[in-house]
Amino acid sequence: MNPVARNGARLALVAALVLAWEAATRRAEEPFFPTPWQIATQLRRLWFSGPAARLWMTDDAVANLLPSLARLLGGFALASLAGLVLGLVVGRSSVGDFVEPALRFCRAIPPPALLPVFLAIFKVGTQMQIATIVFGVIWPVLINTAEGARGVDGQFMDTARVFRLTPAQRLFRIILPAAAPKVFAGLRLSLSLSLILMVISELVASTNGIGFKLLLETQRTFDLPAMWGGLVVLGVLGFLLNTLLLAVERRLLAWNRRDA
Repeated sequence: MNPVARNGARLALVAALVLAWEAATRRAEEPFFPTPWQIATQLRRLWFSGPAARLWMTDDAVANLLPSLARLLGGFALASLAGLVLGLVVGRSSVGDFVEPALRFCRAIPPPALLPVFLAIFKVGTQMQIATIVFGVIWPVLINTAEGARGVDGQFMDTARVFRLTPAQRLFRIILPAAAPKVFAGLRLSLSLSLILMVISELVASTNGIGFKLLLETQRTFDLPAMWGGLVVLGVLGFLLNTLLLAVERRLLAWNRRDA
């Protein structure tokens, strides 16, 4: 199937699911399950009825969507950088044998369980939320990077020594390209976790953001269409971010697909 037909089939499936959702909720007539039309209408009124110059975002949307994006992307970027560096150290040195038990112990701790600790250290605010995201999402990148770096073919490293490549040349020409597929697998998982932990941190301690404004506050005021709209916004946001990351991965790892 060519790309145009495949994309058309995907859109048709989405449309069919939305229509089925609309029909089911209209038939059920349950106040806790508004129809997609009611959800879209309320979401447009609250968040997407602003001027075209701001992509139709209202003041509420700007005041809550942008801080959430900043926390999500900031935490993801910090965790990815730290996980990449630490993963390379663990994977390419003897340090990994000593620190791996401690790393696996820390990885097993559910990040939401540490929210009281982060609240005590950072108080309520962006620093606490970013710390929660970083602690939760660093592990997939770190462990996948370590496994990828550890699995570099020994013949490549022997060749690098024969040609007297510097450590920096070995890193950027051999180790990172060889570990890149596993690194991106960790990044994809970490990106999904970033979105989840962003919402959790905003539900617990925040005064703005998607989690606070469209989930917690709408629950308190029983604005159910807006609450469901928050879930739709989160789903669309996660889909767009994942699509962007996949596009970057395909561009950077085109060589890997050709060799497969």
